[in-house]
Amino acid sequence: MRVLVAEDDPGLRSVLARGLREHGYVVDAVGDGADAVAYALTYEYEVIVLDWRMPKADGMDVLARLRARGTRTPILMLTARDTHADRVAGLDAGADDYLVKPFDFSELLARLRALQRRPAQAPAHSLHVGEVHFDPATRIVSYRGEPIDLTSTEMGILEVLLRRSPSVVTRLSIASQVWDDEADAVGSNTIDVHIGRLRNKLRDTGAVITTVRGLGYRLEQQ
Repeated sequence: MRVLVAEDDPGLRSVLARGLREHGYVVDAVGDGADAVAYALTYEYEVIVLDWRMPKADGMDVLARLRARGTRTPILMLTARDTHADRVAGLDAGADDYLVKPFDFSELLARLRALQRRPAQAPAHSLHVGEVHFDPATRIVSYRGEPIDLTSTEMGILEVLLRRSPSVVTRLSIASQVWDDEADAVGSNTIDVHIGRLRNKLRDTGAVITTVRGLGYRLEQQ
């Protein structure tokens, strides 16, 4: 799952990006509001973590621009401003949640999981094809109640395919959601290798990944 982190403090930005990647997220990290808007309008994100005070455009300005453009991605406002009026202003401007610095990283993760579960972004708590289930909150993939051991990359690919099933998902879309640098994945056989491994792990589950030549991949029930 791809997340955008917009934070002007380089130390905190690095810590957030590293911590989220360790928990299976694909992270784009930017240091100013102008880049935040550009990235948010270019890529598909499950959640955006947005600092209030940033150069070029502050968090409130970024919120206004994105909501005006119709962006419905859940946004978590991250800020040292902790008054009641500040919270109200942030939420009224279009933020979906509000976390005050300093904060515990485990709370940030919990809030991100809660935003992922919201109906606008995830129609069902558990994504599934046939009897293969994926829980976005726990990051557990199972077949008939038994866990399937997947790498974080394989899990990311499966999540993208499940969310779009039974539609075809392009290689570029998979790369942009699962890899930090999608160009590296698209320009090599990296995606094919991981798809092959994922197919092997889904063997005998009835969930089949079909290659649609010239377009991408489709996940469907056999």
